[in-house]
Amino acid sequence: MQPTRTDLAPPKDDPFTVEQLKQYDGSSPEKPIYVAIKGTVFDVSRKRDTYGKGKSYNLFAGKDASKALGMSSLKEEDAVSDYSELSAADLKTLNDWHGFFSKRYNIIGKVVDLPPPASSQSANL
Repeated sequence: MQPTRTDLAPPKDDPFTVEQLKQYDGSSPEKPIYVAIKGTVFDVSRKRDTYGKGKSYNLFAGKDASKALGMSSLKEEDAVSDYSELSAADLKTLNDWHGFFSKRYNIIGKVVDLPPPASSQSANL
């Protein structure tokens, strides 16, 4: 495991919408690459070789893919923000990823309009 970085900027809480976040998906070399976990937006640009277009973890770029991270899944259908139905073990994995990113990448904001969890949508029907 990599050591904690000591050169990170203080966390920011700039607001991002889901649509704004999509602009930072690694498809443009001129733009930074952002990954959101549990609504926290991380700048992963320094790992363009991992999160850039066509790279192994590009699936996570430009979105909140909390469910996929918790499940350790690289399936497009799992790359969604709703992690409400994760098992306790998967939730721990998700929290571990959030901690890992927090120690290695600058926090630049929060996603302010994530859709409500599917379980709460069905409860309202």
